[in-house]
Amino acid sequence: MTRQPAVFIGHGSPMNALESNRFTNRWREFAATLPMPRAIVTVSAHWYINATAVTAMQTPRTIHDFYGFPDELFAFDYPCPGSNEVAREVVDALAPVWVGLDTDSWGIDHGTWSVLAHMFPAADVPVLQVSIDATKSFTDHVALGASLAALQDANILVLGSGNVVHNLGRLAWNRPDSGEDWAHEFDDAARSIMTTDPASITNIVTHGAYSLAVPTPDHFIPLLYIAGAAAASGRGASTLVEGCSMGSLSMTSYVVD
Repeated sequence: MTRQPAVFIGHGSPMNALESNRFTNRWREFAATLPMPRAIVTVSAHWYINATAVTAMQTPRTIHDFYGFPDELFAFDYPCPGSNEVAREVVDALAPVWVGLDTDSWGIDHGTWSVLAHMFPAADVPVLQVSIDATKSFTDHVALGASLAALQDANILVLGSGNVVHNLGRLAWNRPDSGEDWAHEFDDAARSIMTTDPASITNIVTHGAYSLAVPTPDHFIPLLYIAGAAAASGRGASTLVEGCSMGSLSMTSYVVD
């Protein structure tokens, strides 16, 4: 069966769903090189709960989990199908970790659809989200990513969506394509680990800029899943696109073949 990659996308602002820039263009170009996946399993920063769960509805709703943006963004719909069959494969891949089957509480949030709007604009591939369990350690999340990597050999694209650097309190809206020195330093340190020794990504918590770059863990944790997939492959990840935005966001993205 066709093997799909595991990918981490720095998704940035929800407005990226509607905009064209060097980051969204790279997402689209990369997806065009892939064979059509049987399904896409995503770990989004925006489903952050106290359990591990997977969406298991046939028609997941498009969730607009933000405020203060234009009406056009709230009207955006990503009408992808779901898959009960693939949900069961996720449960099996993550065993013995307990995984709940979510049939009605969640759907597809903007961490997923703002990216897939560019990668798979036809919305014709089944999409499932796996929640981030806030009670688990960073080491646990790396291990879960290594387990999810088994899905790659079943023609399933594994996608982590967050930001390596994500500090909304220090946003500079007038700097759409640049970052503060500390943001670049942390981003560079993460890239060094991801491309050489991804299994050691948890060591980055000792970096001097960690508290600025990761004031809350939700957007950083999806990277850990792709680090786990890279560790399972025995290779480092490769960089898909790199750079910072708005002063305090990293848009750097990674691929694990």
